[in-house]
Amino acid sequence: MLDIQRIRENPSGMREMCERRKLPADIDGILALDGRRREIIAACEQLKNLRNRASEEIAAIKKRKEDATARIAEMKQVAEQIKEKDAEQRQVEASLQEAMALVPNVPHESVPRGKSAEDNKEVGRWGEPAKPVAGVKDHLAIGTALDILDFPRGAKIAGAGFPLYKGGGALLERALINFMLDLHTQKHGYREVFPPFLVNRASAFGTTQLPKSADQMYLATEDDLFCIPTAEVPVTNIHRDEILEERQLPIRYCAYSACFRREAGSYGKDTKGFLRVHQFNKVELVKITAPEKSYEELEALRANAEAVLQALGLHYRVMLLCDADMSFGAAKCYDLEAWAPVEGRYLEVSSCSNFEDFQARRMNLRYRPSAGGKPVFAHTMNGSGLATSRIMVALLETYQTPAGTVRVPDVLRPYMHGMDEIRA
Repeated sequence: MLDIQRIRENPSGMREMCERRKLPADIDGILALDGRRREIIAACEQLKNLRNRASEEIAAIKKRKEDATARIAEMKQVAEQIKEKDAEQRQVEASLQEAMALVPNVPHESVPRGKSAEDNKEVGRWGEPAKPVAGVKDHLAIGTALDILDFPRGAKIAGAGFPLYKGGGALLERALINFMLDLHTQKHGYREVFPPFLVNRASAFGTTQLPKSADQMYLATEDDLFCIPTAEVPVTNIHRDEILEERQLPIRYCAYSACFRREAGSYGKDTKGFLRVHQFNKVELVKITAPEKSYEELEALRANAEAVLQALGLHYRVMLLCDADMSFGAAKCYDLEAWAPVEGRYLEVSSCSNFEDFQARRMNLRYRPSAGGKPVFAHTMNGSGLATSRIMVALLETYQTPAGTVRVPDVLRPYMHGMDEIRA
């Protein structure tokens, strides 16, 4: 959520920003509500001053042993007016909060302007694209041939988009998760946490899933809890409504979680196998930092995510997203895209985003500066480190052999009981 002062100072710029990001918000309505709120506060202050003076007068009248009945009646009317103004203020503030929650974050000055994903900018690349071997199969065909993936039975159990891993596939998935957690905790300085997979509305609001993306989340209606779309949600909310000390920053967390996304409105788009699923696994990286360090920490987070792809020997590119393609809450975002040789294209496997103080304001997450002064809002950021589903696509297609087996990358073999190849 933005500071209302930014909207007051530059309403035309905010309107243009929302239009450019294709995330419309009622800036004029916000300014009207903000103006009305300030009018009510001013009127309330006048009434309270009037009440205070009347109280002093009544006390003086009583001290003189005179009749204060008329003055007391007047004060009761003032008190009733104050009560009405307070109720109106609460109503206006609630409406203002709802409207402000729909205003997207302001892109960082380094973010390119654009109209769609076509305007994203490539800013990095590693390795060379793998060339498909003779008779190579896509990830779904090779997974079926090796009997390590079973999407039909997953669909029978839960529905389309819920994969079932078997044998070497289940072991490879677990190996990926354990390898990534070990890499980030032992080499990159993150502290591992294991969060709940369901969250309440306050948590989903804090990380901007609500109200904007409510239709993309699975909801347990009886308990009013949401299945998490990413571990970003519970992990970033660990310190919601807290005041940290500056010496505690930066806080770096990593977490494994299953992720659940309805993908409403995505039917018919990349629906094959792992290209679009409703449940997948991910290791998430979350940082809470001081504002002056946040972009330095974003670059480090991106490097940590890239290190996974490099260790797995997967060719990838780094895309800096334009303003029109960024998520609602991001101020700057890099996408890491791994090469899938059979698909013949790059697949997004991580988004590394800096939200500046946008999430922290929604969560009331602050820190107390070491130099003293009032607590200030922290900056938050996160990135997949990594999501396994599309990594599985890239691995099965990159490491496929002419014999119809899949070689196991060296770094994963210790997690797969020494297995160097997945065979039928």
